[in-house]
Amino acid sequence: MRVALVHPTGSNWVPGQRDITPIANRMAPLGLLSIAAYLKSRGHDVFVLDGLGPGAPGTLRENVETILRFEPELVGFSTTTSSFLDGHDTAVALKAATPGLRTVFGGVHPSAMGAVLLSRFAGIDVLCPGEGEVTLSELSDGLEPAAIDGLIWRDGERIVTNAPRKPLPDLDELPFPDYAALRGFPRSYRLPLFSYVRTPGATMSTSRGCPYQCSYCDRSVFQRTYRFNSATYIHEHMRHLRERFGVRHINIYDDLFTLNRPRIAELCGLLASKPLGIQFNCAVRVGHVDDELLRMLRDAGCLMVSLGIESADPELLARHKAGVELDEVRSTVARIKASGLRAKGLFMMGLPGETEASIRRTSDFVLALGLDDMNMTKFTPFPGAPVWRTLSEDGELNEDWRLMNCLHFVFLPKTMQSSEQLDGLYNWHVKRFYSDPGWRRTFRGRLWQHRRSLLHMLAHLP
Repeated sequence: MRVALVHPTGSNWVPGQRDITPIANRMAPLGLLSIAAYLKSRGHDVFVLDGLGPGAPGTLRENVETILRFEPELVGFSTTTSSFLDGHDTAVALKAATPGLRTVFGGVHPSAMGAVLLSRFAGIDVLCPGEGEVTLSELSDGLEPAAIDGLIWRDGERIVTNAPRKPLPDLDELPFPDYAALRGFPRSYRLPLFSYVRTPGATMSTSRGCPYQCSYCDRSVFQRTYRFNSATYIHEHMRHLRERFGVRHINIYDDLFTLNRPRIAELCGLLASKPLGIQFNCAVRVGHVDDELLRMLRDAGCLMVSLGIESADPELLARHKAGVELDEVRSTVARIKASGLRAKGLFMMGLPGETEASIRRTSDFVLALGLDDMNMTKFTPFPGAPVWRTLSEDGELNEDWRLMNCLHFVFLPKTMQSSEQLDGLYNWHVKRFYSDPGWRRTFRGRLWQHRRSLLHMLAHLP
């Protein structure tokens, strides 16, 4: 079957203005590329349109024309909350141009919302919640929808929800994502500026799921299972990126990269004994890292380790990220830096219960840690997150899906005066961090290492 897979453009980061975020960070749509690779391994003809990719058509009409030139029999959309409406608009236009064309929607938003989307959005024929490789493959093979676990579909006027699909037991059975399907990969798919030394860069995932239950995290796709690729598979995946595409730095986007310590110890041993000339960044959770593991990561080529910290307010941590203690955060960051690795802190502003005092306390804590880098996300509640159920008790939500991309304060805690107050505190904190004399000294010492990022930024300043 001829299958088009679409990563919708989504909404601009500031309504009415050009979206400049891909200039500083353009990520490959890994989930869509995994499905593309699996479908190709089953003999299907696949075309991938990355609406955020380099040279993407941009307008709805141009995207539709690009997809139709492929003459697909099935079009699949992988959507987040903020990109869903753009995806649906595209589906409606495709079906108007080609009556009878079947559309299927998957990704985190359809997985969280479920059958209600079929009742509200006529451009969708089928929903594919959860993992999509096998489910979409069976649909492409021509199986009747009633026989495919995991589907939600229309049977005339009736909406049918099939039995859920069991998670893939062995992720090593999946082919590597079809990076070659992306135009301009890897040179035009840039990692976040100043997060790498070597170029070009790429992203990869080595596990699925997480056993923890942070209040703000949507687990609709992989639920609370935790499955992972073997160390040998990961090493071969990295070798594939190095030899096929010349990649020299990889950001590993696992929620809990180091949860299974024996796996990481084996991988680090492989990377040390069979080096690939690749550096990488990864994320760890407080409590799942020790000095020996940090040394292994460093010797294997790790450059920077990220920690999900979220807040320095004990009450907010207890409510939203249980099990993380501030003293342990301090100790972990100090040990990361002592091992010769860079430390990046991941924080969130505007959580239910947030106050101006808690924001200022978190800002003080961030500066005191002496981090090499920091990311402060604007809290955005998603339908599949545990916190979604109690939002009305904690504040006001502007449920504009196009703005729900972690770049806007769409939720106002009742403990804050206004979204303008949140924006002001957010801007104050970011400016404060990057104006800190200690951080600037460290950054100046690495200017030569980051010359590629600096030149890229200067070239795109207009």
